[in-house]
Amino acid sequence: MKAHGTVHKYGDNVDTDVIIPARYLNTANHAELASHCMEDIDKDFVSKVKKGDVMVGGANFGCGSSREHAPIAIKESGISVVIAKTFARIFYRNAINIGLAILECSEASEKIACGDDVEVDFDTGLITNHTKGETYKAQPFPPFIQEIITKGGLLKSISEN
Repeated sequence: MKAHGTVHKYGDNVDTDVIIPARYLNTANHAELASHCMEDIDKDFVSKVKKGDVMVGGANFGCGSSREHAPIAIKESGISVVIAKTFARIFYRNAINIGLAILECSEASEKIACGDDVEVDFDTGLITNHTKGETYKAQPFPPFIQEIITKGGLLKSISEN
């Protein structure tokens, strides 16, 4: 399993209220959530993001509330993977549950810049920054988590078995 796209980069402590502001939580429509993703810190995100793009954050990405709306908004916006130094634990679990690929890698988080062309190999954990000619190593997902992500989330994974 691989991902490849242009990077959208954010800093430390990006919380769920920034990823999807609370004022939009009155809908369960995933496309509607995605249309407001990151708008409070990057008003142009939804017009710039393309299917397959990569989001990079700093430490404690996804802190805040336990809402699943945040990883849903990111995934529905077209982001194929989020790379960060660290993730808030509840965000990490919610992302896996809904089928959003996420990887922790301090070096990648620090060295990758907004606009870089990045490829991720989920089988090996290798992150390749084509723009800078660098590679970084993240811990690859175990096969059962790769299966959940490939099938689009935990519930879809269970229903197919």
